[in-house]
Amino acid sequence: MADYHDDLRLAHVLADAADAATMDRFRALDLKVETKPDMTPVSEADKAAEELIRHQLQRARPRDAVLGEEYGIEGTGPRRWVVDPIDGTKNYVRGVPVWATLISLMEAGEGGYQPVVGVVSAPALGRRWWAAKGAGAYTGRSLSAATRLHVSEVSRLSDASFAYSSLGGWEERGRLGGFLDLTRAVWRTRGYGDFWPYMMVAEGSVDICAEPELSLWDMAANAIVVQEAGGTFTGLDGVHGPHSGNAAASNGLLHGELLEYLNRD
Repeated sequence: MADYHDDLRLAHVLADAADAATMDRFRALDLKVETKPDMTPVSEADKAAEELIRHQLQRARPRDAVLGEEYGIEGTGPRRWVVDPIDGTKNYVRGVPVWATLISLMEAGEGGYQPVVGVVSAPALGRRWWAAKGAGAYTGRSLSAATRLHVSEVSRLSDASFAYSSLGGWEERGRLGGFLDLTRAVWRTRGYGDFWPYMMVAEGSVDICAEPELSLWDMAANAIVVQEAGGTFTGLDGVHGPHSGNAAASNGLLHGELLEYLNRD
């Protein structure tokens, strides 16, 4: 099995640099925010963090490709870094501390590119999570001060905690009925949103989560963390990995029921 230790260490260095840049502008009164063509916000901090990560990758991994939310794809080859400089920009620009930098390394293989390293860093929460293929998933302050993650063992939907981002996306895609049925079937629901539900699934504090529309940079790092914690990460179509344009994550035991509800009309 390939050893991704050096890549994981680099991902932490990249996250450290991004954390410093994003925290420096978090809650700044003069923060500049623009609206992208898809009507979502982008701040100067999003752009600065991605530029910083790209610059460091160009020096440390010049042969690897980079795909980022703000500046697209650069380079080709079997290895591709995927970056979301601030996942949760709407929270960031309003001063809500629930946002994170997502950094993943993907490698070409069967079924296309798949994540092999992932780091999710949420500096305003003082939290970081990471994983590498075959090496497990962890949370902590550093590689040397970490706790291994494992998903929950909840096996009954009526005992499960379900996390989601919002209702609107499910309604827009004609899946609101199944979504609402699921909320009635579970023990507890909470709208944490963005990266956090996936990290909670990996930690075992939430059992299932899902989102109806996502991009690759929203999912790649989350997917490897959930998988290495013993969970299951698929699209709503049941295809494993972060390529379906939406996501469902679970402790594995409840995944079939999760998909069944969310695919109802």
